[in-house]
Amino acid sequence: MRVQENTFAAAQAGDPVALEHMLVQLRPDIRRYALYQCQRSSAIDDVVQEALIILYRRVGTVRTASALGGWLFKIVARLCMLPALMFMRGVEDLRRVEDSSHFSRMPLDELRIDVVRALESLSPTYRDIILLRDLQEMTISEIAACLDITREATKSRLHRARAMVKEYLLPERSA
Repeated sequence: MRVQENTFAAAQAGDPVALEHMLVQLRPDIRRYALYQCQRSSAIDDVVQEALIILYRRVGTVRTASALGGWLFKIVARLCMLPALMFMRGVEDLRRVEDSSHFSRMPLDELRIDVVRALESLSPTYRDIILLRDLQEMTISEIAACLDITREATKSRLHRARAMVKEYLLPERSA
């Protein structure tokens, strides 16, 4: 993956032309990474698009142009695993064996669809906080600053959002 140092520096400085040039230049590499990392070819285009969005938003956090390839490879790998990550983080505190066995028997594609539906069922307030934390991997402090709320409110919203995802994903219990 090659990006000219001056294009990279200009993109980091906020030059929209340099940033667009860099995104266009990197798209084929990101696609190649996605083809290598993702198991399902139907997810490739979504992963490429999300990786480009993350690059656009976070280019300033990459230290050097030479580190960009590794950083993007990591982003793509995480995006390919996002449904599984969301599942694990959202329901990591399952306490009942039957809950665990329910998810272990579910086909991965069905589970991914259910996770997406669970996220879509959330209000924007809760959906955004999960996406900022789990997709963009922002810290609690970064999310708090981004949303202009306290760290405590951020943690509380994240906890509630994950509980709502868990409630959506778990089968209804008969009384």
